[in-house]
Amino acid sequence: MTCVAFKKLTERDIQLPSYATDGAAGMDICACLDAPVTLAPMQRALIPTGLAISVPENTAAMLYPRSGLAVKHGITLSNCVGVIDSDYRGEIKIGIINQSDKVFTINDGDRIAQIVITPIIKAKPFFTDLLDETARGSGGFGSTGISQN
Repeated sequence: MTCVAFKKLTERDIQLPSYATDGAAGMDICACLDAPVTLAPMQRALIPTGLAISVPENTAAMLYPRSGLAVKHGITLSNCVGVIDSDYRGEIKIGIINQSDKVFTINDGDRIAQIVITPIIKAKPFFTDLLDETARGSGGFGSTGISQN
């Protein structure tokens, strides 16, 4: 297991990110709010967590939506996936959007996203005139169809 250091940026009592189950890939991360934030339909907000992180070299912390919030309430990340680089030491803030047609309120301590620590492979980009051939080729945007039948 890789150790990941979090720094509290507030004197308030806040939770460390934690895995909800033994098989969970992501740690739930909570809002750190002085007052509730109410989002109207299609409204966005940047939600503080009161935490900074030291991501190990050659890894990144990826922020993902919580599936229950997304499916049941239309609450997801405004940038789909947040990336915390290994050299960032500022506060983790989570961009949230309400994609539902109902008002939604985020309260202090609510689990609003999940954070996954993942290895990063650094690539060296270069130009070429030829790419290797594949069976799919340049087919995309629905080229494989919807059904498996």
